[in-house]
Amino acid sequence: MSGPGGSRQPHSPHSPDFPQRAAVDTAMWRALGVFRSLTLAYAVARFAASYNRYAHIGAAIAVLVTMGFWTAWTGIVYHRTTMRRRALTAFVGADLAIGVASVLSTVLVDTSGRIHQGALTLPTVWSAAPVIAAAIAFGWRGGLAGAAVIGAADLAERGALTEDALHNIVLMALLGTAIGYVTELGRGAELTLMRAQRLEAATRERQRLSRDIHDGVLQVLALVQRRGAEIGGAGADLGRMAGEQERALRSLVNSWHQVDAAADGDGDPVELDLSALLGRLAGPRVTLSGPGEPVTLPGAVAREVAAAVAAALDNVRAHGGPGADGLGARAWILVEDEADGVVVTVRDDGPGIPEGRLAEARRAGRLGVAHSIEGRLRDVGGRVDVVSIPGQGTEVEMRVPRVPAPRAAGAASVAAVRRALR
Repeated sequence: MSGPGGSRQPHSPHSPDFPQRAAVDTAMWRALGVFRSLTLAYAVARFAASYNRYAHIGAAIAVLVTMGFWTAWTGIVYHRTTMRRRALTAFVGADLAIGVASVLSTVLVDTSGRIHQGALTLPTVWSAAPVIAAAIAFGWRGGLAGAAVIGAADLAERGALTEDALHNIVLMALLGTAIGYVTELGRGAELTLMRAQRLEAATRERQRLSRDIHDGVLQVLALVQRRGAEIGGAGADLGRMAGEQERALRSLVNSWHQVDAAADGDGDPVELDLSALLGRLAGPRVTLSGPGEPVTLPGAVAREVAAAVAAALDNVRAHGGPGADGLGARAWILVEDEADGVVVTVRDDGPGIPEGRLAEARRAGRLGVAHSIEGRLRDVGGRVDVVSIPGQGTEVEMRVPRVPAPRAAGAASVAAVRRALR
């Protein structure tokens, strides 16, 4: 939370400083300024209507003038963009002191008979403004403390705990608590919104970079790797280095999928159309087929499946060879919406995977299929079947149940750590 000095990012009032204020603080302090002005006008109007009943009219006018100056000064100070906690605390304390003085001044300017009869104090509801200021600055606890201070002054002015005095104290306490609580809720909501906006902006940037890099750099690196292996000699070394850079860059590009999954957390209630997500992967060499109706899955599950399909297509581009027309292997994505789950199949017309190649890749530490495809499906309760016949292409079938199986304890712990580190 932040005080009137608030922050671009809301801070707790327990921090040593209040950085630049949050938007909710701007609105609350502006509303307090309007409240002070209106209640001052009300106090002046009530005095003008019954000024001849006061014992010391000149002193009462002096008090009202002082209230007017203080209203203007608080409007200037509370509208500042920055204020340290110590300065804020001191000014709110001074505000409460002025409020107490305005209430107690009634004893000096009014007659004892009117006071005992329960007449309103000279500042009337203007004295509630410091309570609101404390609530805005320090939350509901500050509002409650401010109400106690002004309530004690009201009791001292009346000299006894009357029914009217008790009624005013209760209303003041409710006012301070409610405004402080609403202000805290507003700051929390604003902080959540800012985090969501930053995450959305970061995700969009990752997606843009992913598209740009994928459409250009990765394809060139894959081509250099393949042609270098064909040339041999120094070309083979160049191809090997290009392959290493391709894998490193591909890992970085795919990281935005992990950010999305961490942001969603467990049990994302938002449903996404899997066909629409996979539609972004279609192109001249990739054909997408599926039902005419949307195929909806929970947001986190749909994103993981789309990321796994993208990884499968990456493998086709990297290992699919030149293809029948010399332009690279073709791939087909088939989406099937079944009663108990969704099946996505990625098939290509490449050379296929030689027997034992996947196991060899795992032993060598190349975990593209195991991590990018099988791992993603396993995390959302699905499974992957890979069928490949040398010379006849590869088929990767991904099956996701409608109700994802509970994640393993380890996966849940990782998600909890990610949320804690955000």
